[in-house]
Amino acid sequence: MGFKVAVIGATGNVGREMLNTMYERNFNADEVVALASSRSVGREISYGDDKILKVQDLAEYDFAGTDIVLSSPGASVSKVYSPKAAAAGAVVVDNTSYFRMDPDVPLVVPEVNPEAIAGYTKSGIIANPNCSTIQMVVALKPLHEKYKIKRVVVSTYQSVSGGGKDAMDELFNQTKGIYANKTLSETQNKFTKQIAFNVIPHIDVFMDDGATKEEWKMTAETKKILDPNIAVHANCCRVPVFVGHGEYINIETENPIDEEDARNLLRETDGISVVDMRADEGYVSPQECAGEDAVFISRLRKDYSVPNGLSFWCVSDNLRKGAALNTVQIAEVLASDYLNK
Repeated sequence: MGFKVAVIGATGNVGREMLNTMYERNFNADEVVALASSRSVGREISYGDDKILKVQDLAEYDFAGTDIVLSSPGASVSKVYSPKAAAAGAVVVDNTSYFRMDPDVPLVVPEVNPEAIAGYTKSGIIANPNCSTIQMVVALKPLHEKYKIKRVVVSTYQSVSGGGKDAMDELFNQTKGIYANKTLSETQNKFTKQIAFNVIPHIDVFMDDGATKEEWKMTAETKKILDPNIAVHANCCRVPVFVGHGEYINIETENPIDEEDARNLLRETDGISVVDMRADEGYVSPQECAGEDAVFISRLRKDYSVPNGLSFWCVSDNLRKGAALNTVQIAEVLASDYLNK
């Protein structure tokens, strides 16, 4: 007997990817329900090769009898409907930012802290971390266990899909518009500056200390997931790439760190693929990681600016491992280890 699963935000980039990922991984579901706002009701969404789901109205849906909810509709919507689903008896895996720092809600990356899933009983909700945090902590976990990381400095190169479909449309339309001699005002809506052929050192809102909220998220979430004693400094940048986040990560460790040993350690870690040949094309770019499940590590080398330093390049598909895949992996552990069917 399988589970009844509802996907909130099923018509969005991440929602559709959740459905694809569930089907690809043969998630133990007898019934899958696609939920979205009233304007999407009646739309048809594919679930695998042989099933079509008709979108139902989230506002009218009765969650009674639903076992698991995968939610990615935006923070303001999750604020209302994730607790509603949990109150009806479902366990919610929420991909929005709203619940991540709630002390009663576990923040989980299955390769890093699967044991935290047990905390779902406090609120009925499990939070999925920020996409840029997920790929970083997957890479940091084995290094921290062996070498004890003291400090992390990360600079991100984040694709526009992290801002949703409107952001992807803006990059596409703006690129076309530049060649068609359109003014910026005709194609700019989502971003504060031109994104086509440009780089924007600004993701999310600015905070009082000068950091953006995206940078704060990477710091706070890494501490909650991995270790509260790790010092993290993040610099987050939006780049004109459709899918795939890149990150340059520098770590400083308490224990002496050997470059080749670290490379082998990462190579042996589930969920990580090391491609590091120190030659032309001997590394992975965001374009190449699109559609892949792994976190890819390249350009690994000693950082001689500190006694025990290492730097590396880290890329991953932000819609898959950074959102949909991580959410489904949480649900898989939840289903196999905590829910009885």
